[in-house]
Amino acid sequence: MTPVAGSIATLVAAGAMAVAALLLVPPGSGAPGQEPGRRHRGARWWVLAAVAVALLSGRLLVLAILAAVVVAAAMALLRARRERLAARATSRRVLELCESLSADLGAGQPPGAVLARAAAEWPALAPVAEAHRIGSDVPAAWRELAHMPGAEDLLVVAAAWQLAHRAGAGLADAVDRVSRDLRAAQSTRRIVDGELASARATARLVAGLPLLALAMGSGAGGDPWGFLLGQPVGLACLAAGLALGLAGLWWIEAIARGVERAA
Repeated sequence: MTPVAGSIATLVAAGAMAVAALLLVPPGSGAPGQEPGRRHRGARWWVLAAVAVALLSGRLLVLAILAAVVVAAAMALLRARRERLAARATSRRVLELCESLSADLGAGQPPGAVLARAAAEWPALAPVAEAHRIGSDVPAAWRELAHMPGAEDLLVVAAAWQLAHRAGAGLADAVDRVSRDLRAAQSTRRIVDGELASARATARLVAGLPLLALAMGSGAGGDPWGFLLGQPVGLACLAAGLALGLAGLWWIEAIARGVERAA
C-alpha cells in the first residue's frame, strides 16, 4: 500500500473513531459552573483534539484510543443499566409506600405517626416526616423527594396530600386512589420493560456478531485480526465498525428511554 493510501485510511479510521467518541460525550459534561451548551462544546473539542493527536502519532495511538472508546462505551452502558435498575427499585418502593400509607391512614392512624413509621423503614422519607412534624409544607417535601430517579410518582402523592389539606377531603381516600392508580401504572410498566428487554438483548446480540465472524474467520485459516490491527485499511474498517456498533447501541438506548418516559 502506498503512503498516500495509508494516510487516507488512517484519516478515515480517526474520523470514525471521533464519531464513536462523540456519541459517548454526555450533554452535561465539562467544568462545573459552565452553561450546559458550553460544557458540551468543550467536551467535543477535547475529543477532536485527541483525534488530531492520533493522526500525528500513528497507528498505535489510534488503537489505544479505540480501546479507550470501547471501554468507555462499556462503562457507560453498565452505568446506565445500574441507574435503570435502581430507578425501577425506587419505583416499586414508592408503590409499596403508597399502599402502606393507604392501609395505615384507612385504619385511622394519624398522618404524623404514619409518616414517622414510613421514614423509619425508608430513610429518604425523613424530610417529609420532619416537615409534617414542624408544621411545614408537606406537599413541597413530597415534590422535592420526587426528584429522585424512579420516584416521580410521588408528585401524585403530593397533589393528593395538598388537595386533602385544602379541600378538607379524606386523606386516606385520596392516598388510596393514588395507590390504585400507581398499581395499574406499574403493571403497564412491567409489560413495557419486558418488551424493551427483548429489544436491548437483540441489539447486544447484533453488536457481538462481528466477534463471532472474526472467530470463524480465524478458525478457517484466515487472519482477520492481523488485517484489522496491522493494515491502515483494516484499521479504518475496525474504527468504522466500532462507530456503527456504538451508534446502534446508543440509538436503541435512546429509543428505550423515550418509551420508558412515556409509559
